[in-house]
Amino acid sequence: MPSWVQQGYDDYAKRLPRECELVLKEISPGKRGKNTDLARIVKEEGERMIAALPTNAHVVTLDIPGKAWTTAELAEAMQGWRENGRSVALLVGGPEGLADSVKTLASQSWSLSPLTFPHPLVRIVVAEQLYRAWSILTNHPYHR
Repeated sequence: MPSWVQQGYDDYAKRLPRECELVLKEISPGKRGKNTDLARIVKEEGERMIAALPTNAHVVTLDIPGKAWTTAELAEAMQGWRENGRSVALLVGGPEGLADSVKTLASQSWSLSPLTFPHPLVRIVVAEQLYRAWSILTNHPYHR
């Protein structure tokens, strides 16, 4: 990733308090070529995602067909996540999307937009929106 992506992500991630720590785990995408079996690649990526999940995690997929939340609705979801006491795993698929096995595990599916975003922007937007939702829950002035 370009340095500006890491800087943008880090800026918002470091603003979150320890109890809302944001940890980025990158799963290597499968090799794609002219004759690649994309179904196999997506399935294998899904297996690697599932293997990287914390035990008993609350899984939220980021997927275009998911629910588009307002920032206030994200804050409500975040409050629910905090109250259930489980780790939350936000999963973003590769270029062909998420494996069915990953979608099946999801308790929630969040759509950032009907637009398709490049992965570098997704990590920054998600980090910023989580920080913004946290600021709503704690009456921090950032949201205004």
